[in-house]
Parts: sequence; structure tokens; C-alpha cells
Amino acid sequence: MAAADTPLHVAVAVIEDGGRILLARRPPQAHQGDRWEFPGGKVEPGETVVAALARELEEELGITPRRYRPLLRLRHDYPERAVRLDVWKVTAFDGVPEGREGQPLRWVTADALPHQHLPDANRPIVTAVRLPDHLIIPPPELSPGQLRAALPRVATPGGLLILRCPHLPPDDYHGLARRVVAACAARGCRVLLTSEAAAVRALGAAGLHLSSRRLMALRARPHLPPGAWLSAACHDVVELDQAGRCGVDLALLSPVQPTTSHPGAPALGWRRFAELAERATMPVYALGGLGWRDIPLAWQRGGQGVAGIRAFWPVPGGAVHSPQ
Repeated sequence: MAAADTPLHVAVAVIEDGGRILLARRPPQAHQGDRWEFPGGKVEPGETVVAALARELEEELGITPRRYRPLLRLRHDYPERAVRLDVWKVTAFDGVPEGREGQPLRWVTADALPHQHLPDANRPIVTAVRLPDHLIIPPPELSPGQLRAALPRVATPGGLLILRCPHLPPDDYHGLARRVVAACAARGCRVLLTSEAAAVRALGAAGLHLSSRRLMALRARPHLPPGAWLSAACHDVVELDQAGRCGVDLALLSPVQPTTSHPGAPALGWRRFAELAERATMPVYALGGLGWRDIPLAWQRGGQGVAGIRAFWPVPGGAVHSPQ
């Protein structure tokens, strides 16, 4: 099957139990054989993705999914075939997983996933599994002191924060970044910088975030430390395709709804967001006029979750917005 043909539609399950993720080994004779993979299989003609997911998990593992949600949709072109992966996160199931087709099984932590020998198409899934459902961006009007004072209420375990301070000179930004990365690391929260790849390495940050302008000026992925993420702001199909060419690991797609920070910018709306998210080759966050209550809607539209500048930041009076 050539990559230009209709892609093979595959339902994929990221099965989580007690903080561990289940992997199965592909048969040696299969495409991308002998690699570990997330369980799943082909969606048959006329079959819904959910039905295919349940059927494959019963046939392959002897389990019935009980609680699950969309995680990621993406297309991957191998030289010999194209696949369209419909990935679901399964967090509750009936039964005990066993390799009913003779396939070995393995439970691993999310942080161990990058070190497993997985099919090439699974790399964005590994990123999606390790990313949170919301991404925090400090409001630009905050002073460095205000930002640091709010960190104990914002930097939560497993969280991700983009340290965007456009008005700070480089030396001041790097001084602040050093303190923020250390403070967030102590709380299990990761930080993406908006400076240069060298600063990511020097400060031990989780990665680099690019504005759309910097993204469009790229010719190749920056030389980041192993395991570091590259993030980018995108607004349309041109920027999203550029992100794919440059090896971006996660993208922020905006504005989904009208925002006070960009009052004149036309909003994408959820339909267009879903179209672009499915075209993307990496997890995509919805950004612009959104908050906690929009996270499930972002999942249903193919997004990783929601990014927010003010929605996830402390409100006046010292409280912090939280899911309702």
C-alpha cells in the first residue's frame, strides 16, 4: 500500500493502570515487526472507532474498556503505507490483560515510554501520554516578582508552563528562568523557555517554545538536549505544516474563541480547530478564550487539551481557578 493511497484506519488504546502503560510486542513478520506498540487494530468498514477499540481489546487482550476518552488523531506516512491513528486513553477496564494472540505484554511508566522500541508512528502518542491536559502561560503584565510569588499555586506535579516574558531583556529573562525552572522542578512541574536552545540545556528546562514568527524562519529543528520538547504557536495550516516539517513536538493552535488580548483576531471556532488538529502530526492544544470547562471539548475535537494565559492563573484575591 503506497503512502498516497487511502490510509489504513487504526484504533489505538493507551491503557493506563496505576500510573503504568500497557505495551504489546508486534509479531516479527508484521509491518514494523518486533517493536513494542500500544494495543489496537484496524477499524473495519462500517464500524465505529469505539466499537473497533472494544473489539480489538477483547480479541487481543481479553479486556473490556469501561472508561475512555479521545487522546490523539494523526496520520503517519511510512514509505510503504499510510496509517490514520485514532488514539484513545483507557483508564478503567474489566478483566486482566493477557496476550491472547501469543504476544508478549509489558507495563511501563509514562517516563519510560521514550526509551521503548516503538513504531515510528507512535512517537507523537508517547508525547501525548506525557503531556498534561492544560498548559499554563503567565499573563504578560506580571512583574517577575508577581510571577514567582504565584508559582506555588500554579506549578503542580505533572504540569507544564511556558515562561513567556516578552518585555524582559535577555539577561533578565535568563535570571528569572533559572529561578522559575528550579522552583517548578521542586514541585514536579516542567518549563518551556522562549529564548534559545542553549538556555534550555544550561538551565535544565523541559524544552523550547517558538512564536509563529520564529517557527516560520526555521529550516530545521533546533539542536535541543535529548528528550527536550519543541513547542510552537500556530494559527493556520501553513504554520501547522511548517511545525511538522521542523519536528515540533506540540503545538498551540489559536485563537479558538475571541480573546480580550487579541480583540481583532478572527477566531477559528471548534470546527476549524478539529480540522487542523487532525491534520497535525503532533499533539495540539486549543488556545484563546478557553478554560477548565473546555478541556473535554478540546479532547472531543482532537486536541491534547487547553492552553491558557489567564484561565489557569491565580485570580484577584489569591484564589486559583479550578475545574468545576
